[in-house]
Amino acid sequence: MNPHPTGDTRALLVAELLGRPADAHAVADPLRPILASLFAGRALAQGQMSATLGLPVTDLLPLWDAYFPGPPLHLNSGSIDDMPELSDLVGLLLQYRAGQRESELWLAHIVAWGCAGRDHLWQDLGLANRGELSALMQTAFPGLSALNTSDMKWKKFIYRHYCSTEGIYVCPAPSCSQCTDFDKCHAPEE
Repeated sequence: MNPHPTGDTRALLVAELLGRPADAHAVADPLRPILASLFAGRALAQGQMSATLGLPVTDLLPLWDAYFPGPPLHLNSGSIDDMPELSDLVGLLLQYRAGQRESELWLAHIVAWGCAGRDHLWQDLGLANRGELSALMQTAFPGLSALNTSDMKWKKFIYRHYCSTEGIYVCPAPSCSQCTDFDKCHAPEE
């Protein structure tokens, strides 16, 4: 079953965004297709992100102008509430960023904001599938991605890593393999 019945519309919208004449550094950015998918998801009201993808307008406008110049999309607003740990999650992601491009800074805020949603992270972000989220994580935050050796669901992994670095232990088992909730964290997200 296709989780996004508007898959053809999404593909056309992503293709239109990627066809726009962007800055040379934006065109060369391997994260540009992911950003296009995030914007397409918001335009199609997929996911739970705000209309600015959780970014301040002062960051959203330079991103748009550099990566997808031209008429802006109408971006629908989702229903994610504020979260007290937002700056901590942004900091965690930035600690593991590749350090190659400015889009990593934007994506740290976008991914952290998406962690406040109620579904799988890729769904809350409005991405087409989990593969896009994995590509985002591997490209923008390779050090953190490399730590997810058992392919744990991203939101659970980010929070588990955040909690362990803060000395907060909420998991009942000493390791994932011994936990009764193992399948909830490691099962497919389709």
